[in-house]
Parts: sequence; structure tokens; C-alpha cells
Amino acid sequence: MQLLEAQSVTKVFGSGVLSKDRLVAVDEVSLTINEEKPSIISIAGESGSGKTTLARLLLGMIQPSDGNIRFRGKDLATMDRSERREFRRQVQAIFQDPFEVYNPFYRIDQVLTTPVRKFKLAGSKEEEQRLIEESLQLAGLRPNETLGRYPHQLSGGQRQRIMVARALLLNPRVILADEPVSMVDASLRATILESLMKLKRDLGISLIYITHDLTTAYQISKDIYILYRGSVAEVGSVEQVIKDPQHPYTKLLVNSIPLPDPDIRWGSQNDVDQAPLTSGLKSAHGHGCKFANRCPFVMAECHEKQPPLYRTHEDRAVACFLYKNEPSVGGREMAESLAA
Repeated sequence: MQLLEAQSVTKVFGSGVLSKDRLVAVDEVSLTINEEKPSIISIAGESGSGKTTLARLLLGMIQPSDGNIRFRGKDLATMDRSERREFRRQVQAIFQDPFEVYNPFYRIDQVLTTPVRKFKLAGSKEEEQRLIEESLQLAGLRPNETLGRYPHQLSGGQRQRIMVARALLLNPRVILADEPVSMVDASLRATILESLMKLKRDLGISLIYITHDLTTAYQISKDIYILYRGSVAEVGSVEQVIKDPQHPYTKLLVNSIPLPDPDIRWGSQNDVDQAPLTSGLKSAHGHGCKFANRCPFVMAECHEKQPPLYRTHEDRAVACFLYKNEPSVGGREMAESLAA
């Protein structure tokens, strides 16, 4: 059974079909989480690629302009109040900034007691305390060193792990983590990422990991979606996509990862990044490949139409005409195949 699905979702910001201010933030993206096979999926790309907009769509915070988000087969847009409540309990979020989510005038206990009371998870004060302490321990925190304190008395890593504990209180099936380690010290990143991996390994919770950091995506995820200007450039198993990138944009991202070798100059092998930003003619009416003006392999057809996904392997598809001799595959079909 499919737990959470994005079915060819598109999100357009701006007024009117012909408005010059229209921004296609997410463009026909499909993603599937299988309830019976918990997994960790990364969604990666540079700033402005549509990662956070896709996260907000998956959380039901905004509605898609086209396509739909489904939870256990039910469209979020048609859910009644009780179904929506269950969705909000089962799909939890951990956001990027561990500082702004706290009210400095309240002890951090409020962050944890609020969901317990809102969702009526405990029948007594004692049960409430037990649930909170268990969730803190699962997130790698000691309750006696955490509870009763104000946000400023805790480190950024502790505050972020409290957000993990808060999500765990609701016993969710999916946690969507939007850049959860980008604002904590490097020394704490491994600890937080290990905590997230344990959730999948020990509790069977699926994780959607939003990041611009391919290194951490490679460390924790099974599959990865590479987004460029709202569209899927490449999708597949993280082993294949990161170790042997096929889309020119994915190659750019992978080659931009600094290597621990003093003899290799950072970016010296990044031929894609050295390509001029305007290669040849601009895409006709904006319907061509979105990466065409940055791509050293650009062809005439790249300016004429947007490439479909071509399946270059059982576990990988690439939206690039360099692979047009391979069979094309729909986004939903590819997403369901990876989740199977």
C-alpha cells in the first residue's frame, strides 16, 4: 500500500496564466512512500530548485496547482476533518532552523506537552511525562538534562533533537526533514543524522530528507531525486546517482563536492560549471530543457522541448536528450518502481 504520494504535482506562484511574474516552483514531480517498506528518500538541488516548496506540498501546507498529494490513497484536498487530523499526526516535519521554532519565554517542555494534549495521547500527567521522556531518549537526549530549561540554555544540536523528539511523540509513519542539519555545527551533524537513521531502522519510520548537501544525502538515503528549477533532472538509487551521475546538472553538483586531496584543485574537473550560462539560442518560448543555457552538451532539440525521463537503468532515470535512445518512463511509474 502506498502511504504518501505526490502524483505529478505542479505548483505555480503568480497571478494569471499569462502573467510575467508566474513562477513554476514545482513542475510535475512524482514521489512515492511505500507503507510496507520504510525508506529514506533524499530530495536534493541548489537553492531555488523547488525542494522546500515540494516539502510544503507533501505536508499539506499549500495546495498544488495541478496533480495531487495522497495519503493512503486519499487526496489531501478532499479529506474531512478527522482524516486531516490523522494525516497531520502520521506525517511530521523537522524544519531547518532549530532557533526560530521556540518561544524564548517558555521552557522547552511546552514544545513537547502541546502535541500530547492536542492529540490526546495521554490519559494522565504520569503517562504524559513517560511519553515525553521516552521520545527524548529515542532522540538521544537525557530528560533530566533537557526538561525544565529555556531554549537559550540548550545548544543548537539539542534544540534540533528536541524537534525530533516532538515528531516521535505522535508515532508518525513519515518524517519530512527540511535541511535538518544545515544550521548546526559539523560535529553535531553526524549525531543528528544517526538519530534519523535509527528511526527508520528501529521504528520503521520513513524519512524524506530535503538537502543541498549530497554528502549527507549519500550517507543516509536509499533513493535520491535531483531537482533543477522545479523539475526532476535525475532520480534513482543514491549509489548510482552520486557515484556515477548522468545528467549534466547532477555532474555539476557532484563535482562541486570538495575532495580531501591537496593535489586536486576544487572545481578543476567541473567542466559543466565552466560552461557559459548562455549556450546557443535560448529555449523557444521557455518550453525547452531548463538546463540548456548552462549545459556544454546542449543540442538543437534541447531548446525545442523539455526532455522526458529516460530510464537508463532499472533503478535510475534521467531527464536528458543524451539518453534518448533509452526507453522513456513516466514520473509516477518511476516513483512507484523505486518504492516497490
